[in-house]
Amino acid sequence: MKTLLSRPVLWFLFLFNAVVAAAAPFVVDGTHGVMTAVGMGVVSLGAGVELARGRGRGKAAAV
Repeated sequence: MKTLLSRPVLWFLFLFNAVVAAAAPFVVDGTHGVMTAVGMGVVSLGAGVELARGRGRGKAAAV
């Protein structure tokens, strides 16, 4: 599983999920939009934390 979480993948997860979390309440009405924003925000936050901790530095870190 660690080999799948390379730095580019973490950046994609962080940015894509942050954008979706910010846009979801405006695109989807009601509680569905809020829950989508919360779920995507949690994934984005997790990817951001892993980026900040230094995980995903490439193949050398995964070994």
